[in-house]
Amino acid sequence: MNEKPSHDLSPGHINSCQICSAAELIPVISLGHHAPCDSLLWPAQLQQPEKTYPLNLVRCPDCGLVQIDYVVNPEELFFPEYPYRSGITSSLVNNLRSTGPTIMDRYGIATGGLAIDIGSNDGTLLSGFKDAGMRVLGVEPTNIAKIANDNGIETIQEFFGEGMAKSIVSKHGKAKVVTAANMFAHVAKLGSLIRGVEILLDNDGLFVTESHYLADLLDTVQYDSVYHEHLKYYSMRSIIRLFDYYDFTVVDVDRIPNYGGSIRVYAMKGKNQHVNESVSCLLEEETKAGLYDTPVFDRFVQQVRDSKKDLQKLVVDVCAHGGRLVGIGSPGRASTLLSYCNIDPDLMPYIAEQSTSLKLGLFMPGSHIQIVDEVRMLEEQPEYAVMLSWHYWEPIVAKLRVKGLRSKIVLPLPTVRVLEP
Repeated sequence: MNEKPSHDLSPGHINSCQICSAAELIPVISLGHHAPCDSLLWPAQLQQPEKTYPLNLVRCPDCGLVQIDYVVNPEELFFPEYPYRSGITSSLVNNLRSTGPTIMDRYGIATGGLAIDIGSNDGTLLSGFKDAGMRVLGVEPTNIAKIANDNGIETIQEFFGEGMAKSIVSKHGKAKVVTAANMFAHVAKLGSLIRGVEILLDNDGLFVTESHYLADLLDTVQYDSVYHEHLKYYSMRSIIRLFDYYDFTVVDVDRIPNYGGSIRVYAMKGKNQHVNESVSCLLEEETKAGLYDTPVFDRFVQQVRDSKKDLQKLVVDVCAHGGRLVGIGSPGRASTLLSYCNIDPDLMPYIAEQSTSLKLGLFMPGSHIQIVDEVRMLEEQPEYAVMLSWHYWEPIVAKLRVKGLRSKIVLPLPTVRVLEP
């Protein structure tokens, strides 16, 4: 085993690699100073100062990890009233609910065992395990845990760590599988989390993580997915390097469509486990694609700057000619895009969200654009609507067309496109 760096980060500037502690970090792009992307504002808060933090993307030439260089206190990012729910996006729900049966089938996990999801949100992923016959337990630090408990998914409302892991084992026994979907890259105290998972898992148990995949981020110019919750942007090479420091073997990987392109990584407890050829195949693809070479990042930066200019030009031109332009969807990534592109309420008076959203009536951090019920957009029929949830645009647009939306739809990334009604 390699000498283990600390993987527990303190708030503030980071001057070495988050995985291997290499001191030389190469700048990729600076997006400026941003407010935390999910720190939505109530009307009264618009009259108060707003805290922002640097948002710089850097990369490690040693292990290949792409990362941001500033840690915001986790309690500030994942506060009790955190407004994100995974269970209201239909395409995501289907992907999350299928995760449990997929893992069980592939690894022959028998029913009746314990499945734990860390960062379990409203329990959507665990519901798939439960329906397949597993005992389930969620760990979620925000008030969304109450929704999961109300829906019959037992959930502990706290941040996960080694102490909690010991408590869970004493009460529930060892787990057969632990999942961490779309949160593994968010954890500042990652060392504590992985050590806690080591405690939770039975011998040869599985730890399955899902993270936004670096290759997809670069290929589809997803600079909008760079925000303070996302500390790391994993590749196969960097995540293997991470698990090498612990009592795990990365044994398998899937590329999945979640969040605009992610990887589901299977790490089995114990060293020298059998490794599926999917791992070596993806490593080879990364090398062939030049994923660790300067030209890939130079091209990405140029595409980011071009897309920003193209979107700004379209938005300003629409408004200059008396047109109306609004937003559709308010995912965390929308905060980065709006702030980086300098789009404010003068250019985009509101963002439309589905009626079940927890964000209605609030204002986007940074840009201060109000989030309203999509009924308003359907009534007003603005000439243009920018799809801020562009990574899920097809099902969303289809539903809105059925509801009667006649606006031209603007897809901001990977390049600016306008969809006629």
